[in-house]
Amino acid sequence: MSTLEAKTKTPRRRSTPRKGKAAAQPAPAIAGQTNADLLARREAAVPRGVASAAPVFAARAENSELWDVEGNRYIDFAGGIAVLNTGHRHPSVVAAAKAQEDLYTHTSFQVVPYEPYVALAEKLNALAPGDFAKKTLLVTTGAEAVENAVKIARAATGRPGVIAFTGGYHGRTLLTLGLTGKVSPYKKDVGPFPSDIFRAPFPDTRTGVTVEDALKGLETLMLTDADPSRIAAIILEPVLGEGGYLPVPAEMWRALRSICDKHGILLIADEIQAGFGRTGKWFAIEHSGVAPDLITVAKSMAGGYPVAGVIGRAEVMDALAPGGLGGTYGGNPVACAAALAAIEAIEAEGLLARSAAMGSRFRERFAEIGARTAPYRMWDIRGLGAMLAVEFVTDFETATPDAALTKSIIAHALRRGLILLSCGMHGNALRIMVPLTASDAIIDEGLAIFEAALDDAVRESAV
Repeated sequence: MSTLEAKTKTPRRRSTPRKGKAAAQPAPAIAGQTNADLLARREAAVPRGVASAAPVFAARAENSELWDVEGNRYIDFAGGIAVLNTGHRHPSVVAAAKAQEDLYTHTSFQVVPYEPYVALAEKLNALAPGDFAKKTLLVTTGAEAVENAVKIARAATGRPGVIAFTGGYHGRTLLTLGLTGKVSPYKKDVGPFPSDIFRAPFPDTRTGVTVEDALKGLETLMLTDADPSRIAAIILEPVLGEGGYLPVPAEMWRALRSICDKHGILLIADEIQAGFGRTGKWFAIEHSGVAPDLITVAKSMAGGYPVAGVIGRAEVMDALAPGGLGGTYGGNPVACAAALAAIEAIEAEGLLARSAAMGSRFRERFAEIGARTAPYRMWDIRGLGAMLAVEFVTDFETATPDAALTKSIIAHALRRGLILLSCGMHGNALRIMVPLTASDAIIDEGLAIFEAALDDAVRESAV
């Protein structure tokens, strides 16, 4: 029995399988491999800047469960950082990818095009909000999608400036880091960042910033630094991701749409983490009723395969001349086939409604746990649909962020068999990114582990 297994205090049971599929079988330990040995190899071969939240190595995964190389089982509430809305190895997604692999795996769409790229673009154009003609560019990563959205906006408007918001996260390349509104660990020691990027305040009533305050801050920014006639785009996540799972109020979106229309600015919704059913809609901005000019997408679009994109107004997307957009691997045919299958699965399995129901289940249970005893200090439960976070503070009066308690909960949860990730400007919030295909039994088991880990962490902090 491994050290992690020996420390597990709650029994682990198998998941309820997907309909029509046999129950997930435990993964046997891989002979000659241990987490400790692989961690030592990792530290010798991989830069320390590439962090891993869990010091265990995956051997196999199925739907919302994962087994490490020592045979330990985990319930996955992280979903590969919100990539697995359709779960690990969704049968339809895997089958579509394998079928495409039997035909061709790469030609580069810029050399010899192929139908899966066109089909996925057509599907995304149809799903995206807005009663106007749309076109889609496919790339490989979320940061690449954001970079291209900015490039397209600059070409379409002839302007250089971009306004982003405090707490926003848009990627780790130098341009997207300039847009990202959080220093540690992303921006530390790697500046200077590109010019003509401006920061506006994000509306967060918990810290005393109302929508009115945020709009006044934006107005001041446009009077002092960001001349509206030189601004190409305003970019914002409908729900802040790394910034703490804070939804943007619909009132804010409506005001931004009006400001953009007034000044000829393009509105970009960064849906990379919030899209494809996570919030109970295809795109989180749909909750506001506002249609952006450009939408960046990635993560759960392809059920674990690397593909990203920019969806936008057709005339805006056509701003660059032939050859001005693209990338060698952009819109890889295997990833496109997987994405089409993942989108079909979300539709066929009713995962938008499932997200809403799952979100209610989490909210109710978090509220019960938080109300049970004061030491839990669960200050806030927030989000949209199944894109939820719970925040921890040292006390309710000062609401001082308690990153230490949050970190301890994550560690205790892992020892008990639950994978969790934090978020927020202070690292004191836990975010829920469990696959939307997870059964109620698995969710309840994960929540029971969470509560036990919370008890462990609270007791530990009292010592």
